[in-house]
Amino acid sequence: MSMNVTGLRPGLEGSAEIVVGTRDTAPHIGSGRIKVLATPVMVTLMEEAALHAVEGLLPEGHQTVGIRLDITHTAATPVGMRVIARAELIKVDGRRLTFRVSAEDEKELIGEGTHERIIVNVARFDERAQDKAVRS
Repeated sequence: MSMNVTGLRPGLEGSAEIVVGTRDTAPHIGSGRIKVLATPVMVTLMEEAALHAVEGLLPEGHQTVGIRLDITHTAATPVGMRVIARAELIKVDGRRLTFRVSAEDEKELIGEGTHERIIVNVARFDERAQDKAVRS
């Protein structure tokens, strides 16, 4: 598949932030028992930051989907504290995009790692997903 991705180059950055609410805690989403920011919520924020880094630069009719995460979650964040996730595009390999991601709360770095996304044709992707649903 040939597509113009010339605007996608290492160094692009994106960010996303939230103030941790009860809905963002491990007990609420089922990933733990302590009322602090859940790892899956931190991961979602990192993915959102990666989306923001490249959104608007993708060819018409294309989007990115996450295909790989390798992250650590090293510090707890209580309800009420602000968290910001950052993503930097570090590698473009055809349709595969690699990001360095991190998240920090108001006091410290709480997680970091790498995240890969792949560029897909939205119409074709939706069609495949619908075919899968019909066949199951």
